[in-house]
Amino acid sequence: MRQFVLPDLGEGLEEAEIVSWYVNEGDHVVTDQPLVSVETDKAVVEVPSPSSGRILHLFGAKGDVVKVGAPLVEFAEGPEQDTGTIVGELGTSEPPAAAAPSGPAAVQKAQVFPAVRALARKLDVDIELVEATGAGGFITRADVERAARTLSHTGPAEPLRGLRRAMAQRMTAAHAEIVPASVTDDADIDDWRKGEDATIRLVRAIAAACKAEPALNAWYNAGAGERRLIERVDLGIAVDTGDGLIVPVLRNVAERDASDLRSGLDRMRADAVARSIPPGELRGATITLSNFGMIGGRFANLIVVPPQAAIIGAGRIAQRVVAHLGQPAVRRVLPLSLTFDHRVVTGGEAARFLVALKSDLERVS
Repeated sequence: MRQFVLPDLGEGLEEAEIVSWYVNEGDHVVTDQPLVSVETDKAVVEVPSPSSGRILHLFGAKGDVVKVGAPLVEFAEGPEQDTGTIVGELGTSEPPAAAAPSGPAAVQKAQVFPAVRALARKLDVDIELVEATGAGGFITRADVERAARTLSHTGPAEPLRGLRRAMAQRMTAAHAEIVPASVTDDADIDDWRKGEDATIRLVRAIAAACKAEPALNAWYNAGAGERRLIERVDLGIAVDTGDGLIVPVLRNVAERDASDLRSGLDRMRADAVARSIPPGELRGATITLSNFGMIGGRFANLIVVPPQAAIIGAGRIAQRVVAHLGQPAVRRVLPLSLTFDHRVVTGGEAARFLVALKSDLERVS
């Protein structure tokens, strides 16, 4: 005999409630055929068979709560050969309404009948990319065929590697943890001297804002529920490369003069392009700057990467009509975006930081 246990459903969930069994004792099933649907506090999830075989025993009935790692199904001894038998007819396009799990959680995760899943495999369509339009959140045959037509006009699937793979992993982890909020404003920089180094002005203004409102130059350990305010400002600088995003760290920016910061920034960018930055220079940022305006764009909702609490975005400098000395005037304006982790930074702290940042940028040097 061999048992199949309730797998880890992700997000730290420890148990799930049985919603509906799709199979009975004595049935023969094939790999990936749905066995049971279970409901967590996040969604209704369909649990597929890990292999082909004959079912000897089902553990639990509708409404029972099953712990992760507890047995769900007992199979006959040894794996059976997958003959490719599919439950259902490929010609069936819509599931009966009664088969759809009810309740608001049902729409959070698409449901798939075995025949439709088989069609997706035949057409080489990733079922996770298919938009469900069927009743009760089911993916239909038409949904799969529509996705296949779309994919016929795309290039081949390419696995993410190197910087892009690392970026995807970091962004996924950040999105799962951070509670983001953003505030924006414009800085009037028309009084800057000709040839002013915009990036260095931004770096020094961030250091000034961190001094005025230290709550954003901080690390937050969510597991321990602890915040650490950091006196030294080690600024991560997002650098766009052809292979993905890299964020080297410009150290102790508050204590360095403009020429030192510029030479350090030039060296850092050159190393980033050459992919020769030591791993230690990519760690330990206390706050980050994304100067995306060098490429384009005005405002942005940015991604805060733990354990940091904030990231500043600088949009494209442009001439705009603004109020100046009580009169409309065409002035050079620098758009500013500030995204912060609202678990640990208050809206008032973020607003005060942005005010300090803007004030320093508008100061005549």
